[in-house]
Amino acid sequence: MDYKYFRCINEAEEIPKPMLFFPACSFTEVRSKIPKRIVVYEFYAVADGCQRVFVEEDGIADLVKQVIPDPAKVSYMNLFINGVLQPHENYTVKAGMLTLNTVDAPIKGTPIILQMFTV
Repeated sequence: MDYKYFRCINEAEEIPKPMLFFPACSFTEVRSKIPKRIVVYEFYAVADGCQRVFVEEDGIADLVKQVIPDPAKVSYMNLFINGVLQPHENYTVKAGMLTLNTVDAPIKGTPIILQMFTV
């Protein structure tokens, strides 16, 4: 091993401190917008292998009562099947019901997660 690139530091010699720069902020700056309140609704279900229509009663019973609100009252929604985000063409949502528009149904044990956001 070639030691010519290593340098020993004596205890008396100080290691230079790194240069840190912090942005200067004016204290007169005022935030004018308050973030909006977002409500998130989630529906969790597990596929049985042949089911393509899920209603609120199909949700996982161990969780708090799950609802599927009317899509007209929701700002945005996502559907995940087995952790994969689905395109909107693959499903239809009505108040209390989720319908999969695909030819095949998810295999048994596949998690179904519908997220809905209201701003």
